Amino acid sequence: MTRFRILETEALEWPFTLRMPFRFGVITVTEGRQAVLRVRIRTADGREGWGVAAESLAAKWFDKDPALSDTQNVEQLRRALELACAASLAAGENTAFGHWADRYAPHVAACAAEALNPLIASFGASLLDRAALDALLRIEGLSFAEGMRANLGAMAPHAVAPDLAGFDFDALLARIHPPRRIAARHTVGLVDPITAADQSARVGDGLPETLEEVVAGYRHGWWKLKVAGDIAGDVDRLCRIASVLDRLHGYHASLDGNEQYADAEGALALWRAMEAEPRLARLRASILYIEQPVKRARALETGMAALAAARPVIIDESDGDLGAFVAAKALGYAGVSSKACKGIWRSFVNHARCAAWNADGGRFFLSGEDLTTLAGLSVQQDLALVAALGLTHVERNGHHFVDGFNGRPMMEAARFQAAHPDLYGPGSRLTIREGMLEIGSVVDAPGIGAAALPDFVAMDVMPRAIWTDFAPRRSAAPVQPSA
Repeated sequence: MTRFRILETEALEWPFTLRMPFRFGVITVTEGRQAVLRVRIRTADGREGWGVAAESLAAKWFDKDPALSDTQNVEQLRRALELACAASLAAGENTAFGHWADRYAPHVAACAAEALNPLIASFGASLLDRAALDALLRIEGLSFAEGMRANLGAMAPHAVAPDLAGFDFDALLARIHPPRRIAARHTVGLVDPITAADQSARVGDGLPETLEEVVAGYRHGWWKLKVAGDIAGDVDRLCRIASVLDRLHGYHASLDGNEQYADAEGALALWRAMEAEPRLARLRASILYIEQPVKRARALETGMAALAAARPVIIDESDGDLGAFVAAKALGYAGVSSKACKGIWRSFVNHARCAAWNADGGRFFLSGEDLTTLAGLSVQQDLALVAALGLTHVERNGHHFVDGFNGRPMMEAARFQAAHPDLYGPGSRLTIREGMLEIGSVVDAPGIGAAALPDFVAMDVMPRAIWTDFAPRRSAAPVQPSA
């Protein structure tokens, strides 16, 4: 067990442009910014080192309030990171897990005081905790899997998760044996072209553009299909997708409701419509689970038994408060998403819950869900996480919408490709063969998944968040979220 103090934080960011527009929920994205956080720590015995974490500043996912602009969504995330960093610098010595667990409730409360929901709070904490753990692992010369297996972070029962009192975390972590390859689950967004007939113009950069080209180029065996909340339109689009996927010898899929339905009955009506459509027979049989079909405002207020009888249902956006998975279980949900942007420790707490519930005869699970991870630190840290959790497939889409290290210095791309030749191929693009990612170099890398570091000089200093002037007005007259 190594205790350390956080001495310094440095928040940076850089812009990126998507090669094609991507729509999920209420937003169509064409560009964005990635946050990069550096953290310097000092261990109790005087050793010092830097760690780093990276995550996209995604609008309209953490908070879908239509009263907020995309710019205000980004300011929310910046502010949550500011609050997390300020609290960590004042926290004193602790273990890696202790820094997160002891700070969790105060951080959520500090964010709530500025009208920032728990999901936004988790974004700020996730970057801070990941960068601090990365620093500790680098000081100790350990990979993420090695460090977690030895419980370097001192994960233990804590009041932050009272349902796990008495749980044997050492035994759970000792069983970590990450795979060295993992299936990439490709997400089909709401405006993604299915065939060439759906395109009015080509990007023409040599990468797949249509679903047909993705199938031919990457040979995925796992797919994630988004629906829009319009049953007739969803069924029609799913039929068009099925006409392409059914050419494959075999495939698996998940259905992402993306909070598009007002209640469980609406989502069940979609499933019944799919059952009534013969063209969807094979696609429907391939679907293993349904992700967050109901708007978060009601998702944990209504039972899922009827829909869950058809397919297991998991929460994603509803995983705001740390107790959300426990509440979801009582309503008939079977799983929860793991995302590095929600926090490494959160994923392992939910992993422990699955282990505890399954020991009593349950069938609960985590799924790897994150489409905004870009080449470099972001995608590699999330791959290290899902590998340590023992997952066999993970949603990956950043490589499809951002061309490799586009927007970053050429030497940075070259460093990552040299350090991780199994993961990156020509042009420093993610290599996917027969739907699989080779992640041996990620699993073995000291720190969390990356043996190379980005060019910090070629980034902007993150500006101070412009949120506190707006937050009091929002707190006085909150607007109900909408998908």
